[in-house]
Amino acid sequence: MNMGVATSRIDSSGTGMGTDQGMHSNPITPHSEMDLKVLSDDELLALIASDREDAFQTLVERHVDRGYAVAYRILQNGQDAEDVVQDAFLQVWTRRQMWQSGLAKFSTWLFRVVSNRCIDLLRKPRTETVDELPELEDTSCNQTQDLERQEVTALLESAMMKLPDQQRIAIVFSYNENMSNGEIAEIMDTTVSAVESLLKRGRQKLRQLLKKQGADILAAFTNS
Repeated sequence: MNMGVATSRIDSSGTGMGTDQGMHSNPITPHSEMDLKVLSDDELLALIASDREDAFQTLVERHVDRGYAVAYRILQNGQDAEDVVQDAFLQVWTRRQMWQSGLAKFSTWLFRVVSNRCIDLLRKPRTETVDELPELEDTSCNQTQDLERQEVTALLESAMMKLPDQQRIAIVFSYNENMSNGEIAEIMDTTVSAVESLLKRGRQKLRQLLKKQGADILAAFTNS
């Protein structure tokens, strides 16, 4: 996903962060020329607060791929996922002087915003669109295996889209992002026990859906 043009679309309206946690006033810390890639997220955010577009670009490059991957797995639509992630990063810029370190990790805030925006989008009425599937590497040595893998992927994605929003999001963070239940609870602003319940019910529903299709991927979701 290309976010290189993000800074060209920013404005000074100061809108976007609203009630999302993690954005509060923070003193500006001056920095001299340095390798921005070695800085922490909070250090980059301090530079962004002083209008450093290069720091903003570094932060985007660090997190955009993972943010997009989460949004895509929830929405199963590439354009929508890109819009959601770009909106989240534009919020970072337009509210750049409102971040206070220590309240939440930036990645936690980002995933919370992305997942909430995805839910909003999923709940909006929309016309049917052609399903998008991730492209598989073209290997001539074993086309049959590739076709089987593509079929399994399509079955899993179809089943995931039939889960309730909260269950789907919890499973994406747990299985695709390898997050702990505690991390998921922080992102989803809920308790660890609630996350455990979401994962259990989500796995049960997936087993039912996949069993009907005869998919050979049940083993990944059988561990409670």
